[in-house]
Amino acid sequence: MGKQSQYGLQIMSWEGAIMAVPAHDSRDQEFALKYDIPILPVVKQDDESCSEGTVINSSNVTTGLDINGLSCKEAASKVIEWAEKTGNGKKKVNYKLRDWLFARQRYWGEPIPVIFLDGTSESVSLNETELPLTLPELDDFTPTGTGEPPLSKAKSWVETTDPSSGKPAIRETSTMPQWAGSSWYYLRFMDPKNSNELVDKAKERYWGPVDVYVGGAEHAVLHLLYSRFWHKVLYDIGVVSTKEPFKCVINQGLILGEVQYTACKDADGNYVSADSTEMSGEYHRESIPEEKVIKSGDSFVLKDDPNIRLIARAHKMSKSRGNVVNPDDVVSEYGADSLRLYEMFMGPFRDFKTWNTSGIEGVHRFLGRTWRLIVGSPLPDATFNNGSVVTDEKPTLEQLRSLHKCIAKVTEEIEGTRFNTGISAMMEFINAAYKWDKHPRTIIEPFILLLSPYAPHMAEELWFRIGHSNSLAYESFPKANPDYLKDTTIVLPIQINGKTRGTIQVEEGCSEEEAFRLASLDEKLSKFLDGKSIKKRIYVPGKILNVILDRKNVEAGAR
Repeated sequence: MGKQSQYGLQIMSWEGAIMAVPAHDSRDQEFALKYDIPILPVVKQDDESCSEGTVINSSNVTTGLDINGLSCKEAASKVIEWAEKTGNGKKKVNYKLRDWLFARQRYWGEPIPVIFLDGTSESVSLNETELPLTLPELDDFTPTGTGEPPLSKAKSWVETTDPSSGKPAIRETSTMPQWAGSSWYYLRFMDPKNSNELVDKAKERYWGPVDVYVGGAEHAVLHLLYSRFWHKVLYDIGVVSTKEPFKCVINQGLILGEVQYTACKDADGNYVSADSTEMSGEYHRESIPEEKVIKSGDSFVLKDDPNIRLIARAHKMSKSRGNVVNPDDVVSEYGADSLRLYEMFMGPFRDFKTWNTSGIEGVHRFLGRTWRLIVGSPLPDATFNNGSVVTDEKPTLEQLRSLHKCIAKVTEEIEGTRFNTGISAMMEFINAAYKWDKHPRTIIEPFILLLSPYAPHMAEELWFRIGHSNSLAYESFPKANPDYLKDTTIVLPIQINGKTRGTIQVEEGCSEEEAFRLASLDEKLSKFLDGKSIKKRIYVPGKILNVILDRKNVEAGAR
């Protein structure tokens, strides 16, 4: 039996129910449009995926269930509560764990250390003394065509004897999947040359568990699931000392291809705004090049007709879409450091990020400005005396503060995997450094070390240019001095004849003479003081400086 509800189509059968939601599912909508089934939205969407939104048109007088106005998550909880209370259902958590098919019918992979007694199906595991079992050399790895794995071609390897009974036996010709090796490789890194055991217990206790494990979206389920499974088995049999393999797991966001712009056209070939085609109507799409697009508010529109809103979307890089960026081309034009720096500058490490080739130019310019600040104008002789503008002068308090604030920020952002904001802090430092007359070695050297994890090739060259012969890789990472992180400057109001004319930044405990000197250098205040005869100064440290001009100056100014 079947019936149509006000929300969609329900098909009832002995097997259960099929639900259709044409207002929020493209396939259901296509079906509903074809058969003229009314479409009524049940969620006021906050985003395209409908994962967030407010439930509407969802009340039932007969059952007394009303979920209007609730979020999707709240509505689901209330429906479950209603189903349990009325006896119509109960809450259940489904785990999609399945048996693991461990055998692979291919040559590449770890051979399974199992033999079968000749003429029987009885399997026997090899003794530890016969391990490791290695693959035989094969010239032909292609499928056999009989359903047997490629290893079956190695007759002399397959045919063996049972070490215990001496009876003829054959080896298992399937191999283990790639997970067999990749699930525990981090343990082998702790003791890679140990030929007696997987890992030495003392070394495993020293190095394990892994402090930070970084992986992509592909690692988020399968690899991490298998690694934890494998590790827990090893823990149960006493091979490892910890129940968990990793202290911290970070999944970096996927880098999407460049934004692609699409315009919609109606049946007559006229452009229509994308927001008018979301529910129904015949239309087709047309790709629009970036140079014909401008941004208007939160949307992208046609440059020639700003009333036409476009669909702007970035897709995962793939050959089929033609949006793959070849890193070799980027390195050839901008250099490896610029590519590396841009990838970290694109956004938060864990977030999805959209590639934009023009964005590389910004970080490339930053590296260029850094080079020119330290090395100076390009010179043919890349020696210390001829290739650096760094001096051995004592740094000023301003320079020390600028450096140590940069060190503190970069260190904090590295620990929080917020590399983009760490790069921003270095950009701010370079902007400040360009205003200095001198660039002391004690300021520039720590900055180069800060830059080295982000742009290692250029930092290494800069390290050489300022007079070092050994690699900076052996240097300690800079540490911020708390004494220079304190903001000891204050804003001091400046009055001329009792009227406030501006403010200046001074150090706490600044003397009257220093305060007056800074006021005289200020562009806005100097026009009131230059060439004027001063009768007296009234200075309240940390509060105010009032400069009283001679009356003759005031009268002359009035005339």
